[in-house]
Amino acid sequence: MMMSAFRPIVIARLLGLSLVVAPFAAGSAQEHSGHGVGHITVPAGAPYTAADVEFMQGMIAHHAQAIHMSRMAESRKAHPRVLRLAIKIDQSQVTEIRAMQDWLRSNGQRAPDTSSWRKMTMPGMLTATQLDTLEKATGTAFDRAFLEMMIKHHEGALKMVDDLFATPRAGQEVDVNVFANEVVSVQTAEIGVMRRMLAELPDK
Repeated sequence: MMMSAFRPIVIARLLGLSLVVAPFAAGSAQEHSGHGVGHITVPAGAPYTAADVEFMQGMIAHHAQAIHMSRMAESRKAHPRVLRLAIKIDQSQVTEIRAMQDWLRSNGQRAPDTSSWRKMTMPGMLTATQLDTLEKATGTAFDRAFLEMMIKHHEGALKMVDDLFATPRAGQEVDVNVFANEVVSVQTAEIGVMRRMLAELPDK
């Protein structure tokens, strides 16, 4: 268990958040085919499940695409408020990707790199056509496209967490639980911020 990887990132924002950590019954090794990352094998008695591994691997790709989107903001003449949000998303998700990769490696699992978003499809991720639209937009048109697409992207991350907790015994390992709850807390708040920004944009 690698709590040190996640505690510096999330503990300040999770002081009031209760974690749902249930006993994990030891059993036989679990095998599972992940979303484009190959076969997942979990040792017998491990405190995590194949669904936990798949969640972490998928969220690396999900975060990596959000970073790619965010790094467009400066060159597309985004409004300063949108640019500040994009920088925040970039910086926070880079740190979280490193922590997820560390967790996967410490548990003997494959850790995708930041190019994985080009090969994996997770809820809320942009299609090639949507990315092209975002890349071609500038100024207010970029602001609108970025906010609308990042809201959907964040909603996809929330769906990933919902799917994790809906899977029997998944999401109970401490680091996975802390991180999943942090995704819900932060990205729900950011969705609210982005919706307010959208409402304040000038008319098309």
